[in-house]
Amino acid sequence: MFLFAYLVYFHYIVATSKISVMKKRRKRKSIVDFRASFPDEESAIRYYESVRWANGVVSPFDETSKVYKCKNGKYKCKNTGKYFTYRTGTFFANSKLGMRDWLYAIIMIANRKNAISSYQLADDLDIPQKTAWYMLHRIRTAMAKENNQKLSGDVEIDETFVGGKNINRHKDKKVEKCQGRSYKDKVPVFGAIERGGKIFARVVPNTQAKTLVPIVKKNVEVGSSVYTDGWSYKGLEKKYTQMSVDHGKHFYGMLLVTEDGEVIEVTTNRIENAWSVFKRTMKGTYIHVSKKYLQRYVDEFVFRFNTRKISKYERIELLLQYAAA
Repeated sequence: MFLFAYLVYFHYIVATSKISVMKKRRKRKSIVDFRASFPDEESAIRYYESVRWANGVVSPFDETSKVYKCKNGKYKCKNTGKYFTYRTGTFFANSKLGMRDWLYAIIMIANRKNAISSYQLADDLDIPQKTAWYMLHRIRTAMAKENNQKLSGDVEIDETFVGGKNINRHKDKKVEKCQGRSYKDKVPVFGAIERGGKIFARVVPNTQAKTLVPIVKKNVEVGSSVYTDGWSYKGLEKKYTQMSVDHGKHFYGMLLVTEDGEVIEVTTNRIENAWSVFKRTMKGTYIHVSKKYLQRYVDEFVFRFNTRKISKYERIELLLQYAAA
C-alpha cells in the first residue's frame, strides 16, 4: 500500500514538473518572439503608429487639420497649433512605461485564450506587481469599448452572480442565505447574447425588472425575440417577443414549430454557457476581484468573447485602435 501511494505521488510530481517546464518554454518563446519583432522602443512606436494612423497621421485635436512632423517623435496640428505624440489621447498617455512594455502587455492580454494575471505580467516584464496591475486595468478600459453592442434577432438574456462562496470562508465569516439569486453577499451581472453573434454584460445593483428592462431596451433592437429563464422582465412584452424557460421546474428548453414551418428554439443555453466560461476564467486566473473593479473584468471577458472569431493579429490591432478611440 505504501509503495503504491509512493508511485502515485512520484508520477504526480513528474507530471507537474513536465507541465511547469512546458509553461516556461511557452513563456520564453513568446518573449523571444516579441523581442525579435520589436527589438527596441522605436520599433514598437512605429508599429503602434502604423495601426493608429493607417491612412496617415491624424491630429487628435482637429481631424481635418494638416499635420507637420517635428523632432523627437512629435507632431504639430496646423489648425490648433498644438503638439502631440503617439501617446496623446491614449490610456497610456501619462505613463512612464515605454511603448515596448505596453505593446507586450497588450499582445499578451489579447492573444491568450484565458486572462493573464498581474503577477504573471510582472514576472514577464520584470516590473512591480502593482505596476502590472495598473497596466492591465488601463488595457481593460480600452476593452470596454467592445462591451457596447446593439443586439438584434434572437437574443438570450440572463443574470449570473459573482462571489458568495461560503465553502471557502472561515466559519466566523460565513454569510447566511447567500446562495441562489440572493445578492446579499454577491454581485449580480446581467448580460445578453445574440445567437450566432456578440454579447454585452453589465454589473448591476440588483436583478429587479426596473433595473434590467431599461438595459435591454437600450441594447436590444425593438422587435427582437428575447429568451429568458422565467425571471420577471415586466415591460418587455410590449416591444419584444418574449419566450421563457422555467429552470425552477427543471424546464431547460424546447423546440416550437410555427404554422409556417419555422422552428423556434426556446432556451437560454448560450448565455448560460457564456457565464460558465466567465466564472471559470475568474476562478482560474485571479486570486481576488473586488466589487469596485468587477466591471473591468467583465469588459475583458466580453472583449475576448466578441473577438473569438477573428485572428490574433486582428484582435491585437483592434485593441490598439481602442486604445485611442
